[in-house]
Amino acid sequence: MDDITIVPLTTEEELVEAFPIMNQLRTHLNQEEYLELVYESGAKERYQLLGLRDGDVLKAVIGFKPMITLYYGRSLWVCDLVTDKSARSKGYGDKLLTHVEQWGKKHNYESIALSSGLQRTTAHHFYEEKMDYSKVSIVFKKEF
Repeated sequence: MDDITIVPLTTEEELVEAFPIMNQLRTHLNQEEYLELVYESGAKERYQLLGLRDGDVLKAVIGFKPMITLYYGRSLWVCDLVTDKSARSKGYGDKLLTHVEQWGKKHNYESIALSSGLQRTTAHHFYEEKMDYSKVSIVFKKEF
């Protein structure tokens, strides 16, 4: 981890490179749907996708967006955070989340939040024990 860089992923080539990693979390998406959603959410909701490279190899990605709500005020919402399965437990997720937290502080946001699937107990441990996040709510969803 001597040559770690965190960079915005904006070009189609970069987004396509990130898809195999993102697809490990968002298994329901094919590459075409993924690209469509990244472009649309970027244009309409200011979604940003960042990649962490160790040397020349993309190892992890994080997607987030700034939000303003009455509940959280000015906050960041982490939509996606995933490290390639071959590179987990090496601190990449920590580095990405810390980077986004610092970005939020620099841009005058008050907090950062995310949701995590109930089955992702390892991720919950990471957020609570390593990153000092608190459970504050349960997210409900209804399909149309």
